[in-house]
Amino acid sequence: MQDGRAPRVKNRAPAAVQITAEQLLREAQERQETAFRAPKQRVEDFEELHEYRGRKRKEFEERIRRTRGNLKEWQSYASWEVNMTVHGPFTNELSMSTLGASPSGSPTPRWSSRAATSNTHATSSTAPSPSSRASTSSGTNMSTSRSSSNVAGARQVFERWMKWEPEDKAWQAYIKMEERYTELDRASAIYERWVAVRPEPRVWVKWAKFEEERMKLDKAREVFQMALEFFGDDTEQIEKAQAVLNAFAKMETRLKEYDRARVIYKFALDRLPRSKSTSLYAAYTKFEKQHGTRSTLESTVLGKRRIQYEEEITHDPNNYDVWFDYARLEEGAVRSLVEESASGEEVEEAVGRVREVYERAIANVPPGDAKRFWRRYIFLWLDYALFEEIDVKDYERARQIYKTTLTVIPHKRFTFAKVWLMFARFEVRRLDLPAARKMLGTAIGMCPKEKLFKGYIELEVDLREFDRARQLYEKYIELEESLKSFRSSRCPGVRSETGSLTSDGRI
Repeated sequence: MQDGRAPRVKNRAPAAVQITAEQLLREAQERQETAFRAPKQRVEDFEELHEYRGRKRKEFEERIRRTRGNLKEWQSYASWEVNMTVHGPFTNELSMSTLGASPSGSPTPRWSSRAATSNTHATSSTAPSPSSRASTSSGTNMSTSRSSSNVAGARQVFERWMKWEPEDKAWQAYIKMEERYTELDRASAIYERWVAVRPEPRVWVKWAKFEEERMKLDKAREVFQMALEFFGDDTEQIEKAQAVLNAFAKMETRLKEYDRARVIYKFALDRLPRSKSTSLYAAYTKFEKQHGTRSTLESTVLGKRRIQYEEEITHDPNNYDVWFDYARLEEGAVRSLVEESASGEEVEEAVGRVREVYERAIANVPPGDAKRFWRRYIFLWLDYALFEEIDVKDYERARQIYKTTLTVIPHKRFTFAKVWLMFARFEVRRLDLPAARKMLGTAIGMCPKEKLFKGYIELEVDLREFDRARQLYEKYIELEESLKSFRSSRCPGVRSETGSLTSDGRI
């Protein structure tokens, strides 16, 4: 290079022999120096063995001093000490493991390693000590004492561990150990202690399932009964114990005790809110489909649909279509019971549910004054009255419903001719013709609608009272011209309506 310039390349032609990447890597590997390998040493006597041990311990101690929190270094040190156990017990290894357990906040693996070493090589007097220290430190695996068939020692370790009321895995490990050695009574006692510490539904269910699997059926039922007594009859507590009740019923189903299972399901469903027992209702429905009769299955389906309607009503109380469906559902239940010749108490209870639905429905008065908001609402009243008249045959109650309906309607703004006509037809069916005529006369005097005139005339024609029908026609013709102005002044917003009733009086 001259004057700071790069040297000039004289020949730019490619070389005759091209060097590949493989040749470069191979050449680099060949030029590497041979890795250092410590020479193998043979110990001829105890003096050389003592010197070798001291040197190796010094190396391990220096490495541990540099990385005191490294678990791998401690384990390597412990493994080396185990391999050096030619004369006497593992004094150095045990002391080293003890040191390794102190600097860290989670000493479980080190205690476990130490316990495993002691149980594998040491005597029975030295083995339980490290395991017990491990159990006191934290929840570790207790398989070390079991590996040497020291069941009593393992049980002692578990007992010390249980005093700390550890997590569920610890209790399960203790139970599995007792099951492995067929100590089932001891395992049952452990379950009893477990539910005393954590009285949660899942623990009760595990205990009862354990008793069922070992064919202690009376004990399993006793466990479930103890759980129900613990939770009590309060609604909130029953809600928490749904898993217990469901498991109890399923156990009785597996044992083919279908009547017992049905009683348990009904006990739970009668005390739980319908909106919070969906999963339990689903299980009960499945049970009835498999093992129930037609009546019980229909009852279950009714309960499931009741929950659905209750949720929709809670969301929108003024959704009258849902109220209609709900009322028809309950009415269908009443008719089914009557067809099956059920007892009077059951029929009366079903009738009470229908009345409850109707009373809850008509309590939701439409928020607006427009007639279109009131149409579906008034139909609820009419269906209620028809149910009392046709299905229950409580005529006085039906009459009272019609009267209450007329007081609810704001006649100064609008009226419903259908209510007047249905009330009059009801009185005719009750053979009280003067009351029917008085009712229709009041309706025409209050709001002379076209539909009222036609309905009144039709009634008189059906009764073959042609003179009265002729008088009504004359009155209707006289008022025909002034009907619009009269209606607008007395009943603004009322439109001309036409229509007739069905043969059975329904809408």
